[in-house]
Amino acid sequence: MMQPSTIAADPQVLSRLAAIVGEKHAITDPAEQAPYLVEMRGLYHARTPMVLRPGSVAEVAAILRLASETSTPIVPQGGNTGLVGGQVPHDSGEEIVLSLKRLDRIREVDPTSNTITCEAGVILQRAQEAAAAADRLFPLALGAEGSCTIGGNLSSNAGGTGALAYGVARDLVVGLEVVLADGRVWHGLNKLKKDNTGYDLKNLFVGAEGTLGVITAAVLKLFPRPRATETAMVGLASPADALALLDLARERAGASVSGFELMVRLGFDFLRQFRPQTREPLSEQYPWYVLLELSSPAREGLRDTIEEILGAAAERGIIADATIAASLEQANEFWRMRELFAEVQIPAGGSIKHDVSVPVAAVPAFVAEATAAVEDMIPGCRPMPFGHLGDGNIHFNVSQPVGADKAAFLARWGEMNARVHAIVQQHGGSISAEHGIGQLKRDLLPAVKDPVAMQLMRALKATLDPKGILNPGKVL
Repeated sequence: MMQPSTIAADPQVLSRLAAIVGEKHAITDPAEQAPYLVEMRGLYHARTPMVLRPGSVAEVAAILRLASETSTPIVPQGGNTGLVGGQVPHDSGEEIVLSLKRLDRIREVDPTSNTITCEAGVILQRAQEAAAAADRLFPLALGAEGSCTIGGNLSSNAGGTGALAYGVARDLVVGLEVVLADGRVWHGLNKLKKDNTGYDLKNLFVGAEGTLGVITAAVLKLFPRPRATETAMVGLASPADALALLDLARERAGASVSGFELMVRLGFDFLRQFRPQTREPLSEQYPWYVLLELSSPAREGLRDTIEEILGAAAERGIIADATIAASLEQANEFWRMRELFAEVQIPAGGSIKHDVSVPVAAVPAFVAEATAAVEDMIPGCRPMPFGHLGDGNIHFNVSQPVGADKAAFLARWGEMNARVHAIVQQHGGSISAEHGIGQLKRDLLPAVKDPVAMQLMRALKATLDPKGILNPGKVL
């Protein structure tokens, strides 16, 4: 792939870029740039000569036309909540950050077509609220939904807790508007469920992390709002039992199973240690927990269904205990516990992350094998697997041993990743389930991706971005 030239800091180029958005939205002050240059986990600290904040698609197109003309590297950025360094520039100081936050209009909510049209900078929570105001559901749900943006969600093909019932971000896209590397605009915003007129172009850009084009707007699917929701916290002995519970829930409730989160006991220990106000979810402690949610457009009958599922699971010895949320407040508290699992690892010291997926049936074996591997590698380390069992996406995080040196532990990140990823590969899984490739996993990709797939990806990159100016050094 052709490498971008190093003229991004040319004062003339910077002046021309600033003129497109206006001086107010061309940020050169290092203090004002800081929020755009640090990845949220602190793994990447970058530099840039300028942060551009366009306010229209026309301005994005003009920026990319000039960038193409001058071979200026551009790094598109949404809410800067990504976890693999795909949204921040390198530390060379040559790449321009293109923040899409000002493109924040919800252009239309169409309840009849069950669609919402959002610009790239719309905060995910705003999209959810706009859908709810029209008595619809936009089901993408993430821990960062108060700050992540639709453009970033689509560029990273975000997953989240709603993926079991509604699919990942890619499954929610009907149409896209994309500015290409040379400044041309693809006007692909349509609401059609059936459009068999050639290649499905939108899926080239969803999950591409801004390396093939800049998503500026999207038509997204909406769904009927659930009229009834039941949530239960379940204690059980093993991931194998959790899998048996999932099978039983799907057998009895079908598509009404809208959430199924697997959590190891260690996460609750961290919650109790670092957030002492957190109450135990059940009367006794168990090695594993499942957060089970059923949702339905029907107003009646769901309580009976979840009671039937839990009763049958208890009779079969699948579960040890369970409690059904008695109120919306209690249900929200269960979900808050799950959402805090990543956060409470921070005060516990260094944590080595693995965002992986394996076939659902392989989850118990993967968890057992990966746990044994990392404990053999670093005795006393604390594996903390949790995540979306229903789609095989397990966040296999490993906290440092108590009292260990944090820097020394984190220095073994690559070594531990290699061990865990090898087990993932043995089970036919993926080394990136929902966070993307970015900088963090770019060098790992060729070893795990089919060689022909890598050739096709490079061919697409060369065709759509021949000068290599879009998010250089990410993914490929």
